[in-house]
Amino acid sequence: GGQSRSVQPFSDEDASIETMSHCSGFSDPASFTEDGPEVDEEATQEDLEYKLKGFIDLTLDKSAKARQAALESLKSAFSSKILYEFVMERRMTLTDSIERCIKKGKSEEQCAAAGLACLLCVQMGSGIESEEIFKTLGPVLKKIVCDGAASIQARQACATCLGICCFIVTDDITELYSTMECLENIFTKAYQRDRDTNGVSSTHSTVLHISALLAWTLLLTICPMNEVKKKIEMHLHKLPSLLSCDDLNMRIAAGETLALLFELARETDADFFYEDMELLTEKLRALATDGNKHRAKVDKRKQRSVFRDVLRAVEERDFPTEMVKFGPERMYIDCWVKKQTYDTFKELLGSGMQYHLQSNDFLRNVFELGPPVMLDAATLKTMKISRFERHLYNSAAFKARTKARSKCRDKRADVGEFF
Repeated sequence: GGQSRSVQPFSDEDASIETMSHCSGFSDPASFTEDGPEVDEEATQEDLEYKLKGFIDLTLDKSAKARQAALESLKSAFSSKILYEFVMERRMTLTDSIERCIKKGKSEEQCAAAGLACLLCVQMGSGIESEEIFKTLGPVLKKIVCDGAASIQARQACATCLGICCFIVTDDITELYSTMECLENIFTKAYQRDRDTNGVSSTHSTVLHISALLAWTLLLTICPMNEVKKKIEMHLHKLPSLLSCDDLNMRIAAGETLALLFELARETDADFFYEDMELLTEKLRALATDGNKHRAKVDKRKQRSVFRDVLRAVEERDFPTEMVKFGPERMYIDCWVKKQTYDTFKELLGSGMQYHLQSNDFLRNVFELGPPVMLDAATLKTMKISRFERHLYNSAAFKARTKARSKCRDKRADVGEFF
């Protein structure tokens, strides 16, 4: 092009416009207004692609600040849109840019590049092209994860990226085991630290151990059963030591991993028996009813909620089913394996998770949702309630809630029923 235009950052406004010509039927009902003007999809698509091309060019900029801003803008676009064709044409350029930023960038730039690598694989799905991307980036990610001189934040981001990308692309069982071993070498140091009588450190590296443990757990969910058995034998007796960690997130990660290991162990062997069950349930019950005054109320509430579920899983083989709504569809999360997978991609995609569940073939395949549901604009419009109806509903709900609260606050109310 002859004319130069300044490239503006990718914004929420861009994300809210459903412009993908190949998936225009997937637009969320909320994106339609009752009497909104017609949008020229082709022109908006061109404008969006022009912006994205500008960001890709900026990933090679001399300024670290410009490179990082470009990476963040691409992440925002990739998490909120399906850009398969656009990405397919530029996958090698993007891969080269990500590799360069991870190798030569500082901590924040490395984190942004690792996040973009995950989203690039989510866009591409599991295919030969994604495998090529992972063959290029895998060794670079492993090197950073194992590099003690690299920043903890960069190592943490690369550990997460390594787990997610391997989960998406690898059909090579040797590569899967090699990646899991790399992650094991990181989080098992938390076991050693627990046994260290000198209490040598701690929280600085805990975030890295958590990320490595969660990435490893994600990969365990796609391992063959004979490998799952080996890993359970190796880690089930060591993981409970992490429940005593000072860090809340480590305790939660260890607890949820334990629940998942018990679920997998019982799938492989209906008569599975754990020798230290009494000691473990005692620990879990203490965490599920923790009332330590030195801990923040929010932390205690979160911990109790998680460990009530973990205790039920270990003791009663029970899982509290959750329902996820996206567009006109519903998905039930009814086991720890599914929860671990959902939580990982929710953390990565953020507010774009619902859109990707509706439209992304790879994610729909992972959660066994079948092909995307095709809905035309007319059907979506009939599904959307009018502003007036929504106002009436909200008003009635507000009044009912106020009444209920007033009754509870009334000193004359019989409080005996609450005890």
